[in-house]
Amino acid sequence: MNFLEYAAWGAYLTSMGAYLTRIGMGTQIGLFYAVQGIVSIFMPALMGVVADRWVPAQRLLGFCHFLAAVFMFLAAYFGITGNKDMIFPAYTLSVAFYMPTLALSNSVAYAGLSEAGMDTVKDFPPIRVFGTVGFIAMMWTVDLLGFQGNQNQFIVSGCVSLLLFLYSFSLPACPVSVGGKKKSVADALGFKAFSLFKQKRMAIFFIFSMLLGVSLQITNGFANPFIESFGNIPEYADTFGVKHANILISLSQMSETGCILLIPFFMKKYGIKNVMLIAMFAWVFRFGLFAFGNPGPGVWMFILSMIVYGVAFDFFNISGSLFVDKSTDSHIRSSAQGLFMLMTNGIGATIGTLSAQAVVNAYTSTDGLVNWQPCWLIFAGYALVVGVSFAILFRPKKDIDSVKNADV
Repeated sequence: MNFLEYAAWGAYLTSMGAYLTRIGMGTQIGLFYAVQGIVSIFMPALMGVVADRWVPAQRLLGFCHFLAAVFMFLAAYFGITGNKDMIFPAYTLSVAFYMPTLALSNSVAYAGLSEAGMDTVKDFPPIRVFGTVGFIAMMWTVDLLGFQGNQNQFIVSGCVSLLLFLYSFSLPACPVSVGGKKKSVADALGFKAFSLFKQKRMAIFFIFSMLLGVSLQITNGFANPFIESFGNIPEYADTFGVKHANILISLSQMSETGCILLIPFFMKKYGIKNVMLIAMFAWVFRFGLFAFGNPGPGVWMFILSMIVYGVAFDFFNISGSLFVDKSTDSHIRSSAQGLFMLMTNGIGATIGTLSAQAVVNAYTSTDGLVNWQPCWLIFAGYALVVGVSFAILFRPKKDIDSVKNADV
């Protein structure tokens, strides 16, 4: 289930920017990625309420993937027929039904493991790794089949979603609420957690979560077209990176998998705040290495940037989640986690992709060529300002910053 869940996403997430550039929609890349953040603000919560009250989670998971596949096929159809104006609406509807499945697949996994008498904390992470494996496998598939620059990546994603729709009928049943207190839509959206903004420390944390979230989707949207743009320079046109940008970028996901294993050590040795700071400055290096690298002699900078991504992405997400867990009361903890995700992957990522698009557009010439280096340096400078400001302003309690007694 996890393999198929993330394979459907990996089919287009890192290569869609290259396709949009090739069909003359490069100025809209940010909009395509921003809409994922926009629908993530409300669709997962709404589908969560439906799963809690009326439709078993494994059934809803399948139905959502079926609808995501239908609209993804439509997006591909509009690409084939040259009806570019309709690609975005079809794509938006597809991701609107796909994004809730990220949470639904977790719910199905937790329910199945609990029913089998297994420990979700211990047994789920090795299962979740197959999601990253699926993501990487589909990146390679799309790359090797030559689909990075065309609408076939949408067809691949739709086919994988259809497979998961069919597979969902074999998944263990998940219970719906039949009595007792039901979670309201307001609770699911995390509105109660907004009371945490009354606490200065938590307000600063959530604001910086949003500011860091700005960086999350920038390379997903723009790394592929950036690397492929070197194909316009004769000395780089035949390099591996230009021809197989997706495979090169997949090193980021491989690094992400490995860096998860380093987090317990870094948490215990350096504390939550310092781990968050390591993540923030890792984004500075991620963008800076892109600014000065190339797919020829400077390809080592690209490779190092991919490795750094694992630290940049994982260290803040997991340490931030742990900080929320240790800093909030049990009755509001789930809502607080939802708020953390809303600030980073919802509001932050949406602002980030739209802002990044504005920067890229500002450095795009009339003939469509982008001067990428100042773009990456602007992104690196932004991450540096956020990191320095966080170091100065954020002051966690000592008992929370230290995780010697925390279960990590």
